[in-house]
Amino acid sequence: MGLNEFSVNSSHKDALGDLRGVLARFKPGHKIYDEIVTPREQVFARYRPIFSSEHVPGLTKDEFTSFLYFENNHHWTGLYRKGLGAAVNIEALRQGLAVLLDESRPIRERFPDALGTVSGLGKAIATAILIVAYPDRYGVWNNTSEAALRQLGLWPTLERGDGIGGRYEKINTLLVGLSSDLGIDLWTLDALWWFLLEPERLPTSDSPTSAPFAQGGESFALERQLQEFLLENWERTPLAKEWIIFNTPDDPEAGNEYPTDIGRIDILAVHKEQPRYLIVELKRNQSSDQTVGQALRYMGWVKKHLAKHGQSVEALIISNRADKSAQYALSTLPNVSMMTYEIEFRLKDLEALPE
Repeated sequence: MGLNEFSVNSSHKDALGDLRGVLARFKPGHKIYDEIVTPREQVFARYRPIFSSEHVPGLTKDEFTSFLYFENNHHWTGLYRKGLGAAVNIEALRQGLAVLLDESRPIRERFPDALGTVSGLGKAIATAILIVAYPDRYGVWNNTSEAALRQLGLWPTLERGDGIGGRYEKINTLLVGLSSDLGIDLWTLDALWWFLLEPERLPTSDSPTSAPFAQGGESFALERQLQEFLLENWERTPLAKEWIIFNTPDDPEAGNEYPTDIGRIDILAVHKEQPRYLIVELKRNQSSDQTVGQALRYMGWVKKHLAKHGQSVEALIISNRADKSAQYALSTLPNVSMMTYEIEFRLKDLEALPE
C-alpha cells in the first residue's frame, strides 16, 4: 500500500514527514524501544494463543488478569484498574471477547457489542487484545494514541452517528495506513506514540507493590507514579467527596490523560452534582507559573470543546511544593487552585513471636 487517502493532502504529508524523522531516532538502544518493542514476540507468544477464538470459551480469570499488568504485556499501564472489574463476571467476559474476536462480522458492528457485554471492557483493553490477536489488522485506540494523532493533525473526522464502532473503524483505518506508510508494524507504531509525546518518560510497572517514591520519600520519582497513585486511591482523597473521574459508557478510563490537540490533561473530573469540570494538573516536584499557564490552556480547551449550557471549568494543580511565581499567579485566578501532597514513610519494630 502506498500513500493512503488520508495522507494525500499536504498536512498529512507533513505529519508523515515528521513521523519519519521521529522514527529515525526510535531504535534499539532507546529505553522506550527496548522496554516496549523488543519484548513484542514474547508477548505475542504468550497471549496470542490465550486471545484466540478457540481458547476464549475456556479463558480463565488468571489468564485475562495477567495481561492487564505492564510487567506482562510490556506495553500498557493502568489496564488493570477497570480490567479487573471485567474479570469478575468471567462468563460475560468470555462472551464479550468472543464477539470482539469474531472476524466474520465487521469491526464497526462487533466492537460496540463486545464493549456492551461486560462492564470494564473499554476501548483501551479491547484494542490491546485485538492487536495481540491480530497484529497486522488492528491498532490501539487509547488516550495516548488519540493525543498523538491530534497533536500531529491526523485525527480523523468523526460523526455523531458513527457510534463507538464506526469511530474505531475510522481510527483503525488511519492506524493501519500509517503503519504501512511508515514501514513498521502496528505494535511499534503504538510504542512510537510514547516516544513522540514523552521521549524521556517510560511506562512504569503496574504492580501495586512497586515503590513510587523518590529517594528520601519526599516526593514521587515520576509524575506518572503520582498520577497512578491518585487514580488508584481517588476514593480515599478529599477530592472524591465532590468529584468523580470523567468516564463514558464505552471508555471507563476516559478521564485519565484526556487527549486534546494541545496535549493531555493529566486527570479530567466532573462534579457529582453540579455542572462543573475539573482539570487536575500534576507536578511531582515544584510547580511554577508555567504550570499555571498550562492549566489555563487546558481550561480554555475544555470550555470550548466540552463545556455546555453554562458548565464551569476549574483547574487544580497538585504538586509537592509551589514557588512564589505560581502562588502570585494563582492569587489572581478564582477558578484555579493548588494542593500539595506529602508522603509518609514509617518503620515499625517487628512484633515478637507469641510465647
